[in-house]
Order: sequence, then C-alpha cells, then structure tokens
Amino acid sequence: MAAALLKSSTAVSLRRSAPAQARPSVIARAASRPLWFPGNAAPAWLDGSLAGDYGFDPLHLSEEPETRKWMVQAELVHARWAMLGVAGILFTSVGAKAGLGFPDWYNAGELALAPSAPVSLGTLLFTEALLFGWVETKRLQDLRNPGSQGDGSFLGVTEGFKGKENGYPGGLFDPMGLSRGDAAKYQEYKVKEIKNGRLAMLAFVGFIAQHKATGKSPIDNLSEHLAAPFKVTFATNGVSVPHFSEFS
Repeated sequence: MAAALLKSSTAVSLRRSAPAQARPSVIARAASRPLWFPGNAAPAWLDGSLAGDYGFDPLHLSEEPETRKWMVQAELVHARWAMLGVAGILFTSVGAKAGLGFPDWYNAGELALAPSAPVSLGTLLFTEALLFGWVETKRLQDLRNPGSQGDGSFLGVTEGFKGKENGYPGGLFDPMGLSRGDAAKYQEYKVKEIKNGRLAMLAFVGFIAQHKATGKSPIDNLSEHLAAPFKVTFATNGVSVPHFSEFS
C-alpha cells in the first residue's frame, strides 16, 4: 500500500515539474512607417523615400519611374500654389470684413475684367504668359537635367540656381537657409510642406463648395458658425444634406 502511494506521488510530482508545452503566439508588428491604410502593404514602387509617402496610390498612377518623377513635382507645385491661394483668400476675406475694400475671391475675377481695372486683361495675360512661360521652362529643364540651371546663362548666376534637388531650389530662393544645415531637419521640412500643401488643396475645394452652397466667403461662414455653432453647420445650409432643414 505504501509503495503504491509513493509511486503515485512520484508520478504526480513528475507531471507538475515537467515543462509546459509552448503555446503558439501571434505577434502583431506595426508597419515600419505610417501608411494611409494601416495593415495594408504599400505598393512596391512607394518605398517611403519620398517626402509625404504614405503608400497611397490605389490607381497605380506613379508605378512608372518617369511618370512618378513628374507627378511628384506636379503635386509639389500645385501644393505650393494652393497654400498661396488659400492664404490669399483668407487674408482678403478678413480685409473685406474689416472694411479695407478688398474683394472676396469669387468677385476678384469680375473686378479684374471691369473697364475700370488698373491693369487691362490683355496686359495681364501677356505678362503672366511671359513670366510663367520662362519660369516653367526653366523648371522643366531642371527636371530633365538637375542642376543645369546654374550654368550662368541667366545674368551669370551659378550657385544660386543650382538648387538643392528637383523641386527644392535653395540658393537664392532660400534666404532663410532652411534647406541648409541638418539633413534630418531638411527632410522634416519637406514632409511638413507637402502635408500643408495637400491640406490647402482640400481647403480650396472646400471654399468652392462653401460658396456654391451659401454664396459667402469662408470667413463669413466661420463667423456665422461660431455665433450659432449648433444652428449653423454644413447640414443646415440646405445643400450639403438635402431636406435636413425640413426636420430641424
């Protein structure tokens, strides 16, 4: 009897001291860089080397290297124009509210075409075509042959026109020296610029939609919303959410 109990106790002790079998584990790893759609792999041609690259290209528009090079520059230029345009719209709208006589953006074209305009339409178009044509030609040449515009062909300027890289002229166009110095800081500035530019492009589309819906400037819309935040919203303008006003 004692021997049987001893044998049973030894077996239980051995079972308790035996190492537990390893359980299968699942380890979730975050992507090595932020992506627009977490959990989805970025396209192979978007490897994160571009400023503001979050793997967004569902239509494969930038799959070809040469096309991608062109589209990167196109986005950058449109982003910069959008930032200038949005800032101009907001500043002139604030000026109009302050009684400075500035036209809102949707009236600016009408005033430019008026007979009393300080500059005639023909003069304006000719000047813009001349200046823009020259600048865009130089930019295209630099895109095809980076650094080629610092050859001294324009007023003998060399280093000032060589540029940092495509789309980032530096030199004379960087009086504050933001592209010089710390390389990591330079990359950070590039990402911030394209992020703000993308936001500005969306904002401009929003300004157009706001004016179409309300006939007012963004500053007027904002002022009315702040005065009555629960009564004046995108849902109450009678366009964005059809028939909403019938139930309010």
